[in-house]
Amino acid sequence: MVFVTVGTHEQPFDRLVKAIDGLVADGTLDEEVFVQTGYCTYEPEHCGWARFVPAPEMRSRMEEADVVVTHGGPSSFIEALAAGKAPVVVPRYERFGEHVNDHQVAFVRLVAERKGGIVPVYDVADMAAAIEGARRLSRSGAGFRSHNAEFCRELRERIEGL
Repeated sequence: MVFVTVGTHEQPFDRLVKAIDGLVADGTLDEEVFVQTGYCTYEPEHCGWARFVPAPEMRSRMEEADVVVTHGGPSSFIEALAAGKAPVVVPRYERFGEHVNDHQVAFVRLVAERKGGIVPVYDVADMAAAIEGARRLSRSGAGFRSHNAEFCRELRERIEGL
């Protein structure tokens, strides 16, 4: 399953959603695909979608997905990494009316160069190859598992034991 999120920024990210829908339409993606479309004006015709999904459902979909595709905002791709996925990260561009400036482009480049673990896509024509690359990276153990819940449980037990 491929899960796509464009986040909650109020400008549409139709370029990403159209690219994903096109890959499903032409058979390149031959699996379940679900897209959180946010404020997009384009509505996918070939995959499941919802404008917004609650945070627990978002986490669940990321956990279940083989591949997660996100916008370039850090919250979404860090959550994908925490779910053990190497996300495909597509920054929003100002020139396409997707954001107020190109800070996502700069940030994604910086993370990709310094930290790795993500598959950046600067041109949606590269999406199919990026999805397969992310699938391989995720299978090889990319990403990281958050231990916040375990830490909180152990801390609570220690405090209660005082």
